[in-house]
Amino acid sequence: MTEESTLTAPIGLTDGAVKQLNLVKESQNIPAEFGLRIGVKGGGCSGLSYELGFDEKKASDDTYVINGLEVFIQKAHAIYLIGMEIDWVEGLNNRGFSFNNPNAKSTCGCGTSFSA
Repeated sequence: MTEESTLTAPIGLTDGAVKQLNLVKESQNIPAEFGLRIGVKGGGCSGLSYELGFDEKKASDDTYVINGLEVFIQKAHAIYLIGMEIDWVEGLNNRGFSFNNPNAKSTCGCGTSFSA
């Protein structure tokens, strides 16, 4: 871990999300040096959509350790993610990661895109 990993993370991961992410990492044989990338990109019904996946660290990333999971967030994306919580939902009507983002002014019906 680098010195940067002592920064306070701008986002939170629930225990359920961490458990599911660890299962994905193990079942997909993701290399140990890869961390969880969380970010935003243009597109989606509401203008911006979330990025969530495993990736190598880039020079433009800040590194955090959240519930034992190494997380990479590009410095420019943090403003859109501050205070967000990612959860894993498993119910009769939906199953997957949910993004609770207090910065979102509006979201789409699928919950994976937003406007800020």
